Amino acid sequence: MNWEGVFSEMPFELASDTDPLQLFQVASLSQIVKYGDKYLRVRKIEDSPNALNGLQIENSGNITKIGAAVDVSTRVLTAAAKQHVDLLIVHHGLFWPGLQSIAGGLRRQLKIAFENDIALYSAHLPLDVHPEVGNNAQLAAALGFKSTKPFLEEKGELVGLRVKDALPRAEVIRKLRRVLRGPIKAFNFGPKETTRIGIVTGGAGSEIYRVTQEKIDMFITGEAPHWAAVAAEELGINLLLGGHYATETFGVKAMAARLSKRFNVPWEFLDFPTGL
Repeated sequence: MNWEGVFSEMPFELASDTDPLQLFQVASLSQIVKYGDKYLRVRKIEDSPNALNGLQIENSGNITKIGAAVDVSTRVLTAAAKQHVDLLIVHHGLFWPGLQSIAGGLRRQLKIAFENDIALYSAHLPLDVHPEVGNNAQLAAALGFKSTKPFLEEKGELVGLRVKDALPRAEVIRKLRRVLRGPIKAFNFGPKETTRIGIVTGGAGSEIYRVTQEKIDMFITGEAPHWAAVAAEELGINLLLGGHYATETFGVKAMAARLSKRFNVPWEFLDFPTGL
């Protein structure tokens, strides 16, 4: 493993007689999976069957470095192999298209994982809704929102967060651009002074009618269908689209950091934006 990048970013200087490898240990895949399943409530949260939350690919059982990515893909797995990642944590796993032949892209991805002993763990809705490392919670914290409450029921879970606060619309837009480090789409059809903000990361724009029923006057999500922009105008609501990918980078980073701290192995974010 190439440890140079890991140790160059440490907030302290190693003694000359210290073996850097002694700072980390080899973790057990089974222990990480057991912890992750319980912490994220993977078996209790209903999700799309194709999400297949939890362990999707097993490796030989030893973990020395964790990688975090929004999506699993050939590019992501190739980068993971180059960075000596042997556990990849993703939000969107291998099986979203459903049952399929092991050919083409799926065969290529599995080949990379098997040849490089990479385990794959996926967490979709369980990672969205988690109160600590979830995408919603992490985005809300990054925006400086402190008093949040869950809202918007889906499959028996409250999948969003709402914030009751009086804030200038322009200020929220500036904060969101800064936090996401990129452009956003703002449909400013609501009040200039917001009173209740709703956050549902990812592709939740089609829920705009249900969100409005919750008295939300600013809806922050990742992406939306075309008709949602028309709906925003008719409903008199501010709709902010930060990008599906950009709004869902938070959860995998937070989860990987938590696992890194608990199991004493380094982690790295593999950034491959989709443009959506």
